[in-house]
Amino acid sequence: MTRINVVAPIDGTVVELEKVPDDVFAQKMAGDGSAIDPTGSVALSPVSGELVKLFPGGHAFALVAGEVELIVHIGLDTVELNGTGFENIATEGQMVEIGTPIVRFNRAIIEGEGKSVLSPVVSCGSGTIVSRANGSVKAGRDILFVLEV
Repeated sequence: MTRINVVAPIDGTVVELEKVPDDVFAQKMAGDGSAIDPTGSVALSPVSGELVKLFPGGHAFALVAGEVELIVHIGLDTVELNGTGFENIATEGQMVEIGTPIVRFNRAIIEGEGKSVLSPVVSCGSGTIVSRANGSVKAGRDILFVLEV
């Protein structure tokens, strides 16, 4: 078994996935993980690997690192904003390191449009989460959760 450290992609406070007010995430239909209530405004890569999907609107991205596939979803129902409040920094298909900036977002604009910025980070591939952070996390520095694959 290999352990993969998934680093917090956004500064903020960790929220249990089960407490996210969106059934797809709360019931772990998209995968297991944690959510972050952001204090930061830039989402960084939580692992070193390939940025396999970067949605044009900037609301979500997916990365693959070996056997691990992760989705970072910035806010809830933010696909409906069609990019308002988001700016893509990275490019789909790019190889990234932990801490590579992927998307910049503006909490005030997103909340002004009536959306939550609560941001789920889920593992949708193989692996089991063996530990999780709680409290405050710093993007690119603190481990959000550890996957065993």
